[in-house]
Amino acid sequence: MQYIIMLTIVLGLALADFVTGIIKGYVTGKLSSAKMRRGGLNKICELIVMVTACGLEIGIRRLGTYYSSNVLAGITSAVAAIAVFIYIAIMEIISILENYAEINPQAAGWIKAILRRLKNFKEDKNE
Repeated sequence: MQYIIMLTIVLGLALADFVTGIIKGYVTGKLSSAKMRRGGLNKICELIVMVTACGLEIGIRRLGTYYSSNVLAGITSAVAAIAVFIYIAIMEIISILENYAEINPQAAGWIKAILRRLKNFKEDKNE
């Protein structure tokens, strides 16, 4: 059941990002079928990565039962799937916020402040 929930959240965020991207393109006058195609393929790839992470979690848990290390396999598999899920979710939320900032100029100020903080946090982690 947790896999269905993770996939549903990723699918919902990807769909929201795609729709806000279309709206942004329409509002800014830069609607492009090439960008839509590339964006759609990107969303499909994100779903494939999430399905793969869920499959990896299931596989590692199953493998752990054969080698009598259920606890270690459970922790390892959960970390793998949850890390991928969190990364994709944050990436989609940032993209949705960026699209919204271009759609609604009044919201751009607070969105850019949030994005600056997120990007600073990301840069600090990489150092």
